[in-house]
Amino acid sequence: MRLRRRRRLFRCLRKSRELSSVQDNTAAIRPDDILLFSTFRNEGARLPYFLKYYRDLGVDHFLFVDNDSDDDTRDLIAEQPDISVWHTTSSYKTSNFGTDWVNYLLRTYGHGHWTLVVDPDEFFVYPFCDTRPLRALTDWLAASSVKSFGAMLLDMYPQGRLDAQHYEPGQNPMEIAAWFDSGNYTLKRNPELGNLWIQGGPRSRMFFADNPEKAPALNKIPLVNWDRRYTYVSSTHMLLPRGLNLVYDETGGEKASGVLLHAKFLDNFSAKASEELTRKQHFYGSVEYRAYLDKLEDGAGPWNEWSEKYINWRQIEILGLMSKGNWA
Repeated sequence: MRLRRRRRLFRCLRKSRELSSVQDNTAAIRPDDILLFSTFRNEGARLPYFLKYYRDLGVDHFLFVDNDSDDDTRDLIAEQPDISVWHTTSSYKTSNFGTDWVNYLLRTYGHGHWTLVVDPDEFFVYPFCDTRPLRALTDWLAASSVKSFGAMLLDMYPQGRLDAQHYEPGQNPMEIAAWFDSGNYTLKRNPELGNLWIQGGPRSRMFFADNPEKAPALNKIPLVNWDRRYTYVSSTHMLLPRGLNLVYDETGGEKASGVLLHAKFLDNFSAKASEELTRKQHFYGSVEYRAYLDKLEDGAGPWNEWSEKYINWRQIEILGLMSKGNWA
């Protein structure tokens, strides 16, 4: 495992040559700042609310990798003092789906900071997030000697057709994609790295019903008290050292955990899926996006009579999809 981790770290240093800085405000980062890292392409419509959401939560600085966007993304975030941006035209696929780029930025700027790694369509929800800032969570985790915090990806979707309601930039996407699956999840332990592998939800139910083992993984470890020796292995699903992956089970009790509200299914989803299927920059030649398009040809969405409408984090905890653990 130690050799594997060193190879990952060496790989991210090599892949850093593919990044060019276009907006460097990292000199403003203070020693106790909470940092957010994200890789994106053509997310100009999503970023206004994404930035507002995480600023309100307590993120101090954003470090973005722009994978050659050709929309207004970079103009939108230009000259914002809490944002630093790197640009690349290189392959998302050959960078281990962006993980190499993020690992390099984490190693360079994240050491000694609490770091949050999320996509522009992921919204971090944790116990008491409606009344306590993100720093309250990180302070409690640090006082408890906990270095990593798990969150299940919870796919959100609208009622009815995906294209029935237009998403406006700056709008809370959960005003449209307000529904989720409260059950239909499978769990298994990864014997090699120790992380809990979670699958299910609407993508398994609707798009991978005939082959559920190919459904996307929903387990994430987005929040870490970063050290330059750490490295993500596959997206934010798992890390090295492997002890960072033990975010759910705890002797004598239940660990605190959160969810990532995944607002993927908005009115532009079919167009986005078509683009990604053509680019073939995702896992298994973007087969996931082929499954999406095949099932969405008739315009039907994932909603059904058993779908649950999102209210707040307490509802998610009651349903058993997250836990406040022993955080009182």
